Amino acid sequence: MQSESFFKRYGLVLGLICLLGIMAIPTPEGLPTAGHRMLAILVFSVIVWMTDSISYPVSAAVIVGLIAVLLGTVPDVANPKVIAGTSKALTMALNGFSNTAFALVAGALFLAAAMTQTGLDKRIALFVLSKIGAKTNRVLMGVITVGFILSFFVPSTTARVSCMVPIVMGIITAFGVNKKSSFAAVMMIATAQADSLWNVGIKTAAAQNMIAVGFIKSQLGVDISWIDWFTAAAPFSAIMSVILYYVLIKLMPPETNEIPGGSETVKRLLKEMGPMSIAEKKLLCISTTLLFLWATEQVLHSYDTSTTTIVAIALLLLPGIGVMSWKDAQPKINWGTIVLFGVGISLGSALLSTKAAAWLAKIIVSAFGIQTMPALLILAVLTTFLIIIHLGFASATALAAAMIPIVISILQSVKTPGINIVGLTMILQYVVSFGFILPVNAPQNMIAYGTETFEVKDFIKTGIPLTIIAYLLIILLGATYWKWIGLV
Repeated sequence: MQSESFFKRYGLVLGLICLLGIMAIPTPEGLPTAGHRMLAILVFSVIVWMTDSISYPVSAAVIVGLIAVLLGTVPDVANPKVIAGTSKALTMALNGFSNTAFALVAGALFLAAAMTQTGLDKRIALFVLSKIGAKTNRVLMGVITVGFILSFFVPSTTARVSCMVPIVMGIITAFGVNKKSSFAAVMMIATAQADSLWNVGIKTAAAQNMIAVGFIKSQLGVDISWIDWFTAAAPFSAIMSVILYYVLIKLMPPETNEIPGGSETVKRLLKEMGPMSIAEKKLLCISTTLLFLWATEQVLHSYDTSTTTIVAIALLLLPGIGVMSWKDAQPKINWGTIVLFGVGISLGSALLSTKAAAWLAKIIVSAFGIQTMPALLILAVLTTFLIIIHLGFASATALAAAMIPIVISILQSVKTPGINIVGLTMILQYVVSFGFILPVNAPQNMIAYGTETFEVKDFIKTGIPLTIIAYLLIILLGATYWKWIGLV
């Protein structure tokens, strides 16, 4: 705890020292001055994000200011004979907010707010649990299944887990099980981990996916549809969900096989909600229609995911048609996440446009000898790198913003024949969601940890084998999907 408080207290100072230190180093040959300064900003960003020395929204504001001032006072990358100017640099710092991926994430948070406002997410969760039964292994299956189903309808991991935690806590309490019991720990860990797993399987389930999709579209010219992502990623999440069940059952077996009155408790909670309200029915109709439009993008119609989501949010807010007012939605929206997401896209775009990402990629490729490695070995090395660096990040969104542009640049510099950069980038984006080891690796983990039903060592005990198996499965997917994504 002392080391954590030290880094949290002095992380900002350390970040500033590193920022100034990197800027004081002579600009390397082949790297524009603007790119040199962007590397300094990147290191600063990673340090403040890893140490959590300032909140993410505040860090976003600081990063915007740094990009505007530091890039605005050096030669323009496109025309080195003139100074870029702070106006142009500020535009660069804010361009993430005009990205279609940003619109999708913002819209998704409104959809999550509508679920919370109407209680439809809770009803879906209780309905599924009511069909499972009272045996402890079935309840565990139910919790994992609910995480899967809600991932389609609630495009926010934090919102999904926030919905599930009080339901699971209510079950634990009503069953008369000790809060510190193995059963309680298993249920709560499953709540967080199942949602993390389905962040991989469903494109719209997590903001970090939108960052990757945005960079793939802007840098590689490929727009990945909802159904394409689901076809590629859902098998991984489905297999890992089964593995999650067995890992938890084997490593933390519940004290009893069946809890008296379990199914009755869930049915009672569901009955207390009463019949579906008009608002819930409206939201269910709009949500299922939206899900259909996502799944049939580029198959039955040409409307992109962001556009259909924004239209759906407009309907949800319209008087008479919708289910909530702006006044209802506004306090339920995590505006800090929206700001961080927009600035994260800007940071990655600036790394690319100033050639900082390409320069850094060459250094990494040279250091690891990646340039001529076989495709699967490249995947193994970069997967290991992302898993290790994620241990220091509390936000997969921030991790994706910092690393995906560099990953794309690394892959573009590889000379191994047959490499499909889009396919490799997608699979490496799956790894960005691997916040399985520490509670601090993801907001959903911290929400579950806040219930005090398990210790950090319990999360690590199940998280490490889960991560190892996920790592091996990622490599297996790379080998299995070679005809589709051209990995070997």
